[in-house]
Amino acid sequence: MRVPRMSRPTPIRAAAVVTVAAIVAPLMTLAGCGDGDGRSKPSPSRPRTTAPSSAPRSPSPSATPSPTSHPVPPPRTIPAVRTADTRSGPGWRPGGGSRVVADPEGPLADEARLLAGELRLSTGDGPPRRGDVELAVASGHTGGPEAYTLAVHDGRVRITGAADAGVFYGTRTLLQAVRSTGGLPDGEIRDRPERPQRGLHLDIARKYFTPAWIEARLREMADLKLNQLALHFSDDQGFRIQSDTHPEIVSERHLTKDQVRRIVRLAGALHITVIPELDSPGHLGAVLRAHPDLQLRRASGTPVTGSVDIANPAAARIVDDLLREFTPLFPGPYWHLGGDEYLALTARDPEASYPRLAAAARRDLGGRARVQDLATDWLNDRARLVRGLGKTPKAWNDGFFPGGVVAPDRAFQVEYWTGREIGARPPAQYLAEGWKMVNLNDEYLYYVLGEPNQFRYPTGERIYEEWSPEVLRGTRPVPGGLPTGPDRVLGGRLAVWCDRANAQTQEQVAAGIRLPLRAVAQRLWDPRKPALSWQDFTVLAGRVD
Repeated sequence: MRVPRMSRPTPIRAAAVVTVAAIVAPLMTLAGCGDGDGRSKPSPSRPRTTAPSSAPRSPSPSATPSPTSHPVPPPRTIPAVRTADTRSGPGWRPGGGSRVVADPEGPLADEARLLAGELRLSTGDGPPRRGDVELAVASGHTGGPEAYTLAVHDGRVRITGAADAGVFYGTRTLLQAVRSTGGLPDGEIRDRPERPQRGLHLDIARKYFTPAWIEARLREMADLKLNQLALHFSDDQGFRIQSDTHPEIVSERHLTKDQVRRIVRLAGALHITVIPELDSPGHLGAVLRAHPDLQLRRASGTPVTGSVDIANPAAARIVDDLLREFTPLFPGPYWHLGGDEYLALTARDPEASYPRLAAAARRDLGGRARVQDLATDWLNDRARLVRGLGKTPKAWNDGFFPGGVVAPDRAFQVEYWTGREIGARPPAQYLAEGWKMVNLNDEYLYYVLGEPNQFRYPTGERIYEEWSPEVLRGTRPVPGGLPTGPDRVLGGRLAVWCDRANAQTQEQVAAGIRLPLRAVAQRLWDPRKPALSWQDFTVLAGRVD
C-alpha cells in the first residue's frame, strides 16, 4: 500500500480551414487574468507530411491599432494565458458563415475536426477569410513544441505553433473563450507552459475504472492542457491489464489490450502521453498470489506482503516478461518502475531480518554490499531493460538510497512523493546530486480513497494558493537556492490512490478531483501566483467546463 504516496516570416508546414455552421452565445464583456516535454501526437492513420501553405497570412494583429482601439483584458481560461496584447475591436466569434483553415491531409486535420465537432461546425479547406479560424504549423515558431500564438485580426483567428501540440493548445484556449465569453477580442496571445510534464496519476490496480471513465478523464485533461496520464496497473490488490505471457496473474475485472490501445490512441490524439507503472520489487501481491514461491520471507519464515524475493532469479524473470510484453502497448517515452516501499528495507536491521538477501548482496555485489544495494541493483536491471526498449525509467523517491556500494542508474527521473518513509531523503539532496525530478508531493497532490494513514482529500484551494512545483515536500519550497526550474523539476501530477477502493465510486472520484486537477493545471502551466481569487477561479471553472 502506498501509504504516506523575429523576427521574420516563417514557412508554414500546413494550414487548414474549418467551417463554423452554428452561432453560439453572443460575445460578452471580456475579462481575464495575468513559461516541454510536449510531444506531437502520432497520426493514427497516415504519416505526417509537410507542405508549404498557399493560404495568405492575416495582417499581424500587433500592427498599429486604430485610433479608437484601447487595451482590453484577454479571455479567461484554465490555465490562464501567460501573455497577451488584446484590445478593443470587432474581435471574433463563431458565426453562420465562418470556417476553420487546415490542410485535410496535413498534421492539423485531426485538430480541425475536433474543434469543429466541439463547436458544432463543419470542416472544409481553402484560403482563410473573414470569420474563419486558421490552424498552421510554423517551423520558425519559438517557445518549444507546446507554445502557440493566437492572433485575432480583421474578424478572423490564426493559431500557429512550432508543432501540432502547441496549435492544439491554442484551440483549447479558443474553445474555453467561446464557452466563457462567446468569443475572442482583437489582438495576440502568446502562450506556453513552464513545466514540460503535467498530469494525472491513476491507481487502476486497487480499483477497477471503466475504459469510458478513463477516456472521459483524458478529454478533461486535454481541455486543461495536461499532457500525461500515468497508470499504476499492478499492486497487491489487483493486476488490471490482460497478459498473454502470464494470464494467471490477471484480475477478473481488467482492461483488455484492445481497450488499452483505444485509450492510448485517444490520449495520443489529445497530445497526452500514457505512462505505465509496473511497480517492483514491492506492490506485487497480485503476482505472488499465483506464484507464492517468489514471496519474500523474514528470517522467521513469515511471508512479507506484496514483496518478491529479489535473491530469487525467477522473480526478475517474471517481471521482465511483463515489461517486454507491455512495452508495445505504450509507445510513449517513459516507463515507471516503482521501486517504493520494498518492505525488507523498512526493517530496523534489514541484514538481520533478511539474512538470505544479505548473503545474496555480499555474494553478487561484494563483501560490503547490503540489502539496499541488492534492491538498487534490482531496480537498475529493470532500468537497463526498459532503456533497451527505448524508454526513460522513472521511480519513486523512496526507491533511492544513499551510501551504498551500488549507485542508482542516472537515467532515472525521480518522482518525489513523500518524506514519511523510513530513510526518505529531502528533495534538496536529489537536486544537489543533479537528479531530474517530478513533483507528486503527498501533502497537496495525493487523493487517497478512504483517507487512511492521516491523509485528507486535497482541496483545489490549497493547491491553487499554496503549492507550486518548487514545493516538493511539506508546505515550503526547497531551501538553499538549489535549482528548481523546469529543467530540474520537470513538472508534477495529481495522484489518485485507491487504498480503500470502495470508499468512493468512480463518479465520486471524478467529482472529487475536478477542482484539484484544475488548480494543478494552472500552477504547472504558470507557477506564478494566480491573478484570480479562488472564488473567481471556481466560478470560471464552471463556465469553461
